Amino acid sequence: MRHKVAGKQLSRNTAHRRALRRNMTKSLFQHEAIRTTEVKAKELRRFAERLITVAKTGTLAARRQVISVLGDGVMANDEGDIQDKTIVQKLFDEIAPRYASRPGGYTRIVHLADRRIGDAGKQVLLQLVEASDSGAGQSGSGRRQRRAAKRQEAAKAVETAPASQDAEEKPADQQ
Repeated sequence: MRHKVAGKQLSRNTAHRRALRRNMTKSLFQHEAIRTTEVKAKELRRFAERLITVAKTGTLAARRQVISVLGDGVMANDEGDIQDKTIVQKLFDEIAPRYASRPGGYTRIVHLADRRIGDAGKQVLLQLVEASDSGAGQSGSGRRQRRAAKRQEAAKAVETAPASQDAEEKPADQQ
């Protein structure tokens, strides 16, 4: 029985699974979107979102905790030149502040139509949600919030409508 055993094995031993998570998370934080299989993306999402949540505190202890789990690798651009920032610096300076008011759900999985050549594995795009998409502090950005705004407008219209009808009926009764 698998009591309290979380996560998929992904047909790898523990060290290989841990290395896979670390490397894919580093790529996700560096490029902010990666293409992988559906099962790997679902496992990676749990790992990456926990690291972003820890990084949102911004403390030295949180930075050390992320470095111990993820490692602190240098980033290279598309030409292969090494950049000034490391992955942990980018996580703490750019990515975590973007989600300061968001309670979770920092990543999205977009299913792709094409399958992987060779084994026809389902391909997905795992990407970080943009700051403009986070609707925690904005009104009217999500479907629920737009519908709630419409209901509030309708309620205000109903409240003002009877008052104007009563004002119109009184002069008619007085005549």
